[in-house]
Amino acid sequence: MDLGPHGGYILGSYAFTALVLCGLILNAIRDQRAQKRALADLQAGAPAGDRP
Repeated sequence: MDLGPHGGYILGSYAFTALVLCGLILNAIRDQRAQKRALADLQAGAPAGDRP
């Protein structure tokens, strides 16, 4: 595949996009875990700030 003189820019853009998407996915997973812990605390009757 010949990308011409702009190959570096094109591949760099794809790499940057993949990096951003991976970061968003990881952030969503971390937030989901935190929300599950907060929900479990609320259902157990414990204040949300008591958990480390």
